[in-house]
Amino acid sequence: MTTMTETSARFREFKMPDVGEGLTEAEILKWYVQPGDTVTDGQVVCEVETAKAAVELPIPFDGVVHELRFPEGTTVDVGQVIIAVDVAPGSGDAPAPAADPVQEPVEEPAAEAEPKGRTPVLVGYGVAESSTKRRPRKGAPAASEAAAVAAAVQAELNGHAAPAPAAAPAPSVPAQGGAAGGRPLAKPPVRKLAKDLGIDLATVVPTGKDGVITREDVHAAAAPAASEAPAQAAPAPVSAEAPVATEPTAVPDSARETRIPVKGVRKAIAQAMVGSAFTAPHVTEFVTVDVTRTMKLVAELKEDKDMAGVRVNPLLVIAKALLVAIKRNPEVNAAWDEANQEIVRKHYVNLGIAAATPRGLIVPNIKDAHDKTLPQLAEALGELVTTARDGKTSPAAMAGGTVTITNVGVFGVDTGTPILNPGESAILAVGAIKLQPWVHKGKVKPRQVTTLALSFDHRLVDGELGSKVLADVAAILEQPKRLITWA
Repeated sequence: MTTMTETSARFREFKMPDVGEGLTEAEILKWYVQPGDTVTDGQVVCEVETAKAAVELPIPFDGVVHELRFPEGTTVDVGQVIIAVDVAPGSGDAPAPAADPVQEPVEEPAAEAEPKGRTPVLVGYGVAESSTKRRPRKGAPAASEAAAVAAAVQAELNGHAAPAPAAAPAPSVPAQGGAAGGRPLAKPPVRKLAKDLGIDLATVVPTGKDGVITREDVHAAAAPAASEAPAQAAPAPVSAEAPVATEPTAVPDSARETRIPVKGVRKAIAQAMVGSAFTAPHVTEFVTVDVTRTMKLVAELKEDKDMAGVRVNPLLVIAKALLVAIKRNPEVNAAWDEANQEIVRKHYVNLGIAAATPRGLIVPNIKDAHDKTLPQLAEALGELVTTARDGKTSPAAMAGGTVTITNVGVFGVDTGTPILNPGESAILAVGAIKLQPWVHKGKVKPRQVTTLALSFDHRLVDGELGSKVLADVAAILEQPKRLITWA
């Protein structure tokens, strides 16, 4: 760790760690401690948001907080000092805090040789050093009574809870026992919800077990504030075609438009999709298929005792069908290595499932999905969806995917042209399953029909191979007994 002054034995600095896999920066969402607070080894001191997940950071030593280097809402590069701790309080005068929160930390004597161009982090070494310096956002100006709502919105932009109106101060709630530093008990998704709604958790009355604040508690606390707010203070609605853009930083600049800073997951999605679209030559093929027999199989599986306790739906059978198709056409499960100009064949399938969450669209994957039985696959799908909705998906769960399924049918959409997840060879879009007139055994009958779309990287998947994979998936969904005969 670095030192602050010549009293190196007394003060220790905690750097922003690489909490993901090669991530270069993170935004400080919330500080749980302030200067003067006592901290212990393993205590969570702040929550940060990377391009992949919201993560709480524990401090790795004991002491008294001397200085917070960056305010909430600041994006900090990996390796920069974010907090200084006095590990020997009372032993002498403390040095003055740094005047500029974005100044470069004082260099420490090298305890050991570090890899050239790398920044040390909590464990091992992080990403390459960046010359970019990021300054914290400017604070909101003092507001008059007439501009109280606008000041509250601006305060939320800064990453702080909106101040309560002077005429109606929020009731004081005793700190719940067991919380580090007396902070209210709540899970990270609930904290994020409170931040989105501009609710100070210290004013929320908990109803959960052991004094834990629930989502319902936050919504209940937000309801009175929403009813009192002027109509013009509400941000413009988000387009239905972008249901995951729910960042709490929308700032109404006028009555005619709303500006939303691009950061966190939304920023990562934008960068990844642009990189994928303009790097990998995409080809998309479509097929419409009668899935009536698959829907009957789903109904039967729901009653099967071997599937008790797991969620059974059409996506489960579609996922298994794609895995069988990949087994029959293994060349599709590959990646393009641009640096070495090689095609890398994967002998395993990490099946990604695109999930829309309050933090944005994420693609966690089921590791070694090709080895799982149908009940195991159903269990893995259920855990993946639950974890994503709770906001607990880890960066590791989103790394290493090989192919992906995106189910646009849940929105009533027939099909689409999905963009590849970076580093993957193919993505299958599943449309809505609808009752349609269909020629079956020479007669027009109502049948359950859906449209599949397969996008693939044309550098490593040619038209023949892509067509075979899509045709195999369609054939299995039309005659699901092929899950047995082709497996």
